[in-house]
Amino acid sequence: MTDLRIVAAMSRPDFYPHRPSSVEVVQTHISYVFIAGELVYKVKKAVDFGFLDFTTLEKRRENCLKEVNLNRRLAPDTYLGVAEIGEDEKGEIVLGAGRTVEYAVKMKKLPADRMLVELLAKGLIKPPDMRRVADRLVSFHGRAESGPEIDRFGSLEVIRRNHDENFEQTKGFIGRTISREQYEFIKSYVDEFLSGRRDLLQKRVSGRHIRDCHGDLHAEHICFTDGIVIFDCIEINDRFRYSDTIADVA
Repeated sequence: MTDLRIVAAMSRPDFYPHRPSSVEVVQTHISYVFIAGELVYKVKKAVDFGFLDFTTLEKRRENCLKEVNLNRRLAPDTYLGVAEIGEDEKGEIVLGAGRTVEYAVKMKKLPADRMLVELLAKGLIKPPDMRRVADRLVSFHGRAESGPEIDRFGSLEVIRRNHDENFEQTKGFIGRTISREQYEFIKSYVDEFLSGRRDLLQKRVSGRHIRDCHGDLHAEHICFTDGIVIFDCIEINDRFRYSDTIADVA
């Protein structure tokens, strides 16, 4: 469990050297996010969900570093680094000093009203804007890491395993968040597609289209600000990020 003293300390404006007027705390299932004025600090919870494991301080440090390095590919000016959270001689939680007790990803705050999801809802996005996004992604995918280790994630066997895992984990929600008819339709469609497209999938691998992608590319993670900032890629599990570039776009 994340030390609640850290949450309490980081919720106070006087914790931060730049003294924001207020701190907004947003909690997800894997993180505490502290929006402190123009800066954002994200602390990973000490949780293990199988596909991720943040249960030790060292694992959280490694994942913070990985998150920063991977996201700098598409948002170099947004991800500022990894901040150390310490405990001083008096037992107080402090930023960047004392005995290290936690780590946080430090970012610039992006303007919420410039997110693609908001601009789309207001009808403010035009075809040339989406072409700019496409150009950004073409450049990114063109230089994204590839190679034999990444190629295997484009194989029929791995793709099928990923889908089978999704269906297995979703089965318990039939009748709650998805109907039996919807579940069976999607499952049969995927099964038929994979059974008949082995040659196509292999051609995508041999064409070097399996890359170290973003992994969670959607409108909430694209910001039209100083240029186009695409952030919050998946760092927690390489398997979710290594994929066909067209799957990343889809």
